[in-house]
Parts: sequence; structure tokens; C-alpha cells
Amino acid sequence: MAAQRSSLMQSHQSWTDALPLCQLCGVGSAPNCVYGPDGKGTQSHPNEDGHFCFSTECCFLYGVFNGYDGSRVASFVSQRLTAELLLGQLSTGHTDADVEMCSPSGVYLSAQTQKMAERLKALEQEVSGGATAIVALILNNKLYIANVGTNRVLLCKTTSDGQNQVIQIGRAHTTDNDDELSRLAQLGLDPVRLRQTGLISGQSSTRRIGDYKVKFNYTDIDVLSAAKQKPIISEPEIHGGQSLEGVTGFLLLMSEGLIKALESAHGPEQVNQEIVAMVAAELAQQSSLEAAAQSVVERVKRLHHDAYVSGRQRAPHCARHEDMTLLIRVVNYTLTDGSLTPTQGGRIYPVSVPYSNHQSTSKTSVMLSLVMPAQGTLTNGSNTASTLEGDTPTAGQSPTATLQSTNTHTQSSSSSSGDGSLFRQRGSQAAQPDETGRVPPYVDFTQFYRLWSSDHGEGQGLSGDLGPQ
Repeated sequence: MAAQRSSLMQSHQSWTDALPLCQLCGVGSAPNCVYGPDGKGTQSHPNEDGHFCFSTECCFLYGVFNGYDGSRVASFVSQRLTAELLLGQLSTGHTDADVEMCSPSGVYLSAQTQKMAERLKALEQEVSGGATAIVALILNNKLYIANVGTNRVLLCKTTSDGQNQVIQIGRAHTTDNDDELSRLAQLGLDPVRLRQTGLISGQSSTRRIGDYKVKFNYTDIDVLSAAKQKPIISEPEIHGGQSLEGVTGFLLLMSEGLIKALESAHGPEQVNQEIVAMVAAELAQQSSLEAAAQSVVERVKRLHHDAYVSGRQRAPHCARHEDMTLLIRVVNYTLTDGSLTPTQGGRIYPVSVPYSNHQSTSKTSVMLSLVMPAQGTLTNGSNTASTLEGDTPTAGQSPTATLQSTNTHTQSSSSSSGDGSLFRQRGSQAAQPDETGRVPPYVDFTQFYRLWSSDHGEGQGLSGDLGPQ
């Protein structure tokens, strides 16, 4: 088996092209961008992110890679890691401990590391690139996560009362991570100085794949020079064996660029909640997982751009963003008529609800889904009778039938993410009537009424906004 893997990796062809792609996931991406004074964006370098999404008879394997200084490492590791895990390494008989043993503790650019070191000057450009990685494995209906660096994974579970419980699995390997600081301190480095430095050789990650220029020459880097051993490593942190039995929801793998773009626009406090709300809304509207993932990426891209051109508080943080990648993998989500809908039947219409956080003066509209039933009554927010698209709601049926993801809760193994409320309460003055006796609207039903009128041949005789009653 080892000889087979070696032969495949020496080939210049991508052997992964022959692997079956997973049909339960979709991927969206956008290249890096630098904004000019006029707000127009230009790409500063080729896209360096990478990903894979494969399924076999015994398991599902997903990965998102954030490359830097070129895409060589991200491309290489996506093939090498897949070969290590899928060529006879895993079977349904493996235990949690077996899976952790199968996970490579480091992926190397070449088996001839010694020769590369000797030719370092000539190959400097080749060995300077690196990548961070997040890999998800589903085996025996259990989820395993391996993390190296600064990408992120979220597991969203729909609870019995229809809310979304969000779990961030693992933490980014940076100098803001106390566990990483402790590891580096044990090697003889100054944790206070490391935290103040932040970036190490241009990167925030303290664990990286590749980047031999840093790994083999760390004694020449001032902040790392006192280390007793190699401080920048590629060993993954593994979280394993989380059962997916009875879980309904989705798994999100995100590159650092996507996370940072949204953090730059709105601050870091509610990023997990915002992403989950966007994904839930797009899954309810789009006809495919690929379209949903791409729509979320485009929305983040637009939010980042709008924050820059607004000239407001977050604008200085949004002059540029890196490559962005989002992989969505659904778990027991229902497929209906070729589209993904969290609720069965009914006609789905979009409505827009503003979201803001306490550190931003701008507001973001999060698109949610409103499901109109045709007949029957509503029980706990779901239609108990069969529904036909295009039917008019009967008496007693409210147009606020089902709002998807209006409440999102976050659990994180890393840090507190606030009170978990997606839509923060506006100030007490916001609910007060104005001089005309009207209350300022907070839900925009413009798109809902436009689609409803189009479906039923009616004129738009109702207001596009809805405020507190």
C-alpha cells in the first residue's frame, strides 16, 4: 500500500479526479480582493485556497485548505492527505483511536527533505509556501475533525423546538490561543512577546503545513530564536467520535479568509451566528447546495465591500480580503423536488430582518424564509396538512407561518460568543411611535409581497414593512 501511495504521489496527474464526489455537500469560493479609492476591487494574486469532498463505501471525507505564498502546498496536501486516508487506511471496523492513528501528523512536500534542505537557497521560492487545513471525516455516522492552523468548522444542529444550536469544534492555532502559547512557552519562548508580535513570518498561524523556510530556519527569526525545538509544527489537533445519530442540520468548513472578511466588516463577536443564519436562509431558497454555498460567499463578499465604501467605523479594517472558501455538508436535511427546504411543502418566500452588533453602526439584512401553507393548520411552526405550491392561505392561516433561523445559539470550545442572540434588541427608543403614530419597521416584506403578487396575480396593496404591533 505504501508503494502504491508513493507511485501515485510521484505522478503529475491528479489521481483524486477518479474519486466519487460527495453529493451531500456544496462548495462556494471567491478570490482575494484589494479595493481602490473608488471602491472597485482587483485581485492581487491567484486563488490559493483548496478543498476536497469525497465519499467512499465506508466514509465521507472533506477538507478546506488556506494556502499562502502560492497554491502548491494546498494542492499537494489535498492529494497526499486523501491518499493517506482513503487508500486502504480506513474501514467501518475502525475505532475512534484507530481513526486518530490514521490521521497523518504532518504532510511533507517531499520525501527527500534532506536534499531539499541542502538546496534551500536554490529552492527558496518552492519551500516558502504553506497552508492551513481543516479536515472532516464521517465514519460509522461519527464526525472527526482534524485542524492545523486558522480555518474553522461549525456543526449546526436543529433542536426539537426549531432553533439552531451552533457548535464551534476546535480553536484556531494562533498566539491568541492560550494552549498554543503554553506549548510554545514550554519550548523556551516568551508568551508575552509572542502575543504582542501576533504575526510570525507574516502569518498568524502557529501550526502550518509546509513553510520549510520558517520551520528549518526558526533560529534566524528573532521571536522564535530561543526555541529548544521546532516551534512551528504541522501536527493536527484532532476532535473525534461525535455521534451524528439523530442529528438534523449542517456542517460548515470555512477558510480563514471567509472568517476574517466577516469579522472585518462586523467584528468577531457574532460571526458564527451570522454565517449559520445566512446558510440556513440560502438552503431554504436555493435549488442546490453548490448554489447555497456560493450565495453565502457572495453575501459575505458584499458585506465586506459595503463596509469599506461606507466609510464608517469598520471601513479601515476592510481595505482587502483574502481568498474565501465555504463547504456546506448537510446532515439528514430533507430534499424536496430538487431543492433543499428545512420544512416540508408550502411555498417559500424571502423576508429581510436587520442584524447589527454593538460594535458596528451599520446593519446587515439577513434573508430568512417564510413558508406559506396551502391548507390545514399550523402546529409548532410546521404545517400539519399537505401543501401545494401557489395556493392561497385560507382563513386563520398567518403569513408569518415559519421563519427559519430566527434564533441561533452558539457553543464554542474556544471562547464565549456573547449571549447567543442573532438579532440584538434595538434601543428602547426604537419601538416608540414617531410623530405620525407609526412604529419604525424592522422586517422588510418587499420581496415577499412581490413574489406573492406575482404568483397570485394580485396588485401589491400592502405595505412592504412590518413593525411591532
